[in-house]
Amino acid sequence: MALETSPESPAPVRQIANAIAGWVDRLGAVWVEGQVAQVSRRPGMNTVFMTLRDAVADISIPVTCSRTLFDGLNPPVVEGASIVVHAKPSYYANRGTLSLYARDIKMVGLGELLARLERRRQLLAAEGLFAPELKRRLPFLPGTVGLVTAPRSAAERDVLENARRRWPAVRFEVAYAAMQGPRSAAEVIEAVERLDRDDAVEVIVVARGGGSVEDLLPFSDEALVRAVARVRTPVVSAIGHEPDQPLLDLVADVRASTPTDAAKLVVPDVAEEVRNVDRARERIRGALAGWLARERAGLDALRSRPALADPRSLLDARSEEVGLLRDRARRSLRHSLDRAADDVGHQRARARALSPLATLQRGYAVLQDADGHVITSVAGVAAQQRVSVRVADGRVHATTTSTEQLEETDGPEEDV
Repeated sequence: MALETSPESPAPVRQIANAIAGWVDRLGAVWVEGQVAQVSRRPGMNTVFMTLRDAVADISIPVTCSRTLFDGLNPPVVEGASIVVHAKPSYYANRGTLSLYARDIKMVGLGELLARLERRRQLLAAEGLFAPELKRRLPFLPGTVGLVTAPRSAAERDVLENARRRWPAVRFEVAYAAMQGPRSAAEVIEAVERLDRDDAVEVIVVARGGGSVEDLLPFSDEALVRAVARVRTPVVSAIGHEPDQPLLDLVADVRASTPTDAAKLVVPDVAEEVRNVDRARERIRGALAGWLARERAGLDALRSRPALADPRSLLDARSEEVGLLRDRARRSLRHSLDRAADDVGHQRARARALSPLATLQRGYAVLQDADGHVITSVAGVAAQQRVSVRVADGRVHATTTSTEQLEETDGPEEDV
């Protein structure tokens, strides 16, 4: 039954605590799966205290069991192990805490553990977290390499020494985290996210040495897989040895078989790069020398041609042709001018022959009356009429005395 409370009649804390205890008690026994985060066996007590942690969320709950049940487990329960507990939830009203009392504990076997990891892999793959198109290329020469590993571990030493042996100037930003145990996944997530926020870090390496499947479970943690998928910095997974393949290998941008292999992937070998530069320089020199040789041979071939051997020979031949063409043009123009001058002379002579002035120069004259009209017949001239006579070089003014009509049989006309 729900409690009837109001601002005027609130329930005391003890009543609320007892109500919660009653509700939890009605829940009954449940099966719970989790990872053992802590085990405490106090001397002289028949009760073993454990902390069971959720594999995805950051939630844990106390678990108690009898020492007889705990000691009878084979293999024994250790921190980091995955177990399934059949337990009765209990709420302690005096302390306000919730705990589980284990009636049965089953160890998650390797086969079952691998099957669960496979189901988790399939679910995450269906979401596209392992898609190849999401993989980012590693920078050729990162300015700063982020490294997530355990402090003073062999993996840290392998990565740092091999990377600096290959490229002495490489810089590392190391973020330490637990590489095993119940807090491993949370600490690795925190370290990866901290390095991802650092703009100087261009690639992140998560490195751990080999171990059993149980030891590498934190690197198949769903929360860690999702965290690596969210970061913007390329991530290299170097967990365990070649046969090991936690889910972190699938979501990372590059998988390294070992921490030593990760060092080889993130930085180039300075000696090899120097050799590559030398080989490239030699190839460039050879290509340039070959190109110069071909161009020089082409120039020699061009210079050996007669036209380029003595360029004046072509000019001399063309100069002769130009001279001949000029003389021919001059002769042709001269002949054309001579013919044109002859034609002009003939036309001028013909025009002069037809000109009235020429007629006057031959002794003829033109007789005009006082008004300037040409007199062509004696019929239009009277005695004592003033007339003008047009001759070749001027006019003669005269007065007629008489006129005489000539017969048609007479000879040429005479002057008046």
